[in-house]
Order: sequence, then C-alpha cells, then structure tokens
Amino acid sequence: MTGEPTRRTALDDGQIRHLELIQAVISRMGNNSFLIKGWALTLMGALLAFAAGNGSRTAATTGFVPIVAFWLLDAYFLYKERLFRRLYDRVRRAGGDIEPFSMDASGGAQRGGTLRAAGSLTVALFYGGLALAQAIVIVAVL
Repeated sequence: MTGEPTRRTALDDGQIRHLELIQAVISRMGNNSFLIKGWALTLMGALLAFAAGNGSRTAATTGFVPIVAFWLLDAYFLYKERLFRRLYDRVRRAGGDIEPFSMDASGGAQRGGTLRAAGSLTVALFYGGLALAQAIVIVAVL
C-alpha cells in the first residue's frame, strides 16, 4: 500500500441510536413500497378480470389511472427511501456535520427525484408489466 491507512473511529451511542432511527424509517419506506405493489397487483387483477369477463372496454381503459397513481406513489416512497439512505451514510461517518437525531433527509435531495425513481428498473418493469397486461386486455376486448 502506498497511502496511509484509513482511520476509523468508533461511533458513540448517540450516533448508533440515530442510525437505528433512520434505519427504521428506511424499513418503513420499503414496507410501504411492498404494500403499494400488493394493492396495485390486486386491484389490477380484479379490473382485468372484470374487463375481460364483461368485454368492457371502458373498464379496461380506466385501469390505466390506478396504474399511474400506484406507480407514482411507489416511486415517491422509493425516492424517500433513497434520501434516508443518504442521510444514514452521512450520519455513519464520524465527525459529520449532521445534527444529533436530525431526521432532515433533504440534504440528499435530487431534482426530479420521484420521476427518476419511477424510471428505476424494478419499478418500471413492475408497473410497465401491469400497463402491458392492461393494453393486451384492451386489444382483446375490441
């Protein structure tokens, strides 16, 4: 090694508790995202079954509204989770400039963060798949 080894300082109890609080929020955001996906899948399954069973083009077309709503809501939770992950990273570094027990995650904010999160691979594939299924039902009902 040519450089000086990195010095690590132990975190004090306050920092550890702060990290635990942030981790709890991150876990809640992930759980919210999971629940949103479950509701979206359940609702879209019911709408698709109703539209296909009754040959209702209106019901099939209306199904795009909840897809977009759930997609944006899920993206919002993913964006907030990312903000808290950045806060966690800043707090874990010893000697950081974060006020003790601060939950202000706005320091890691990005422009267009929710829309960027909506375009993430996992979110886009899930809701894009629902939209594709919806489009297939619309074509089949014609």
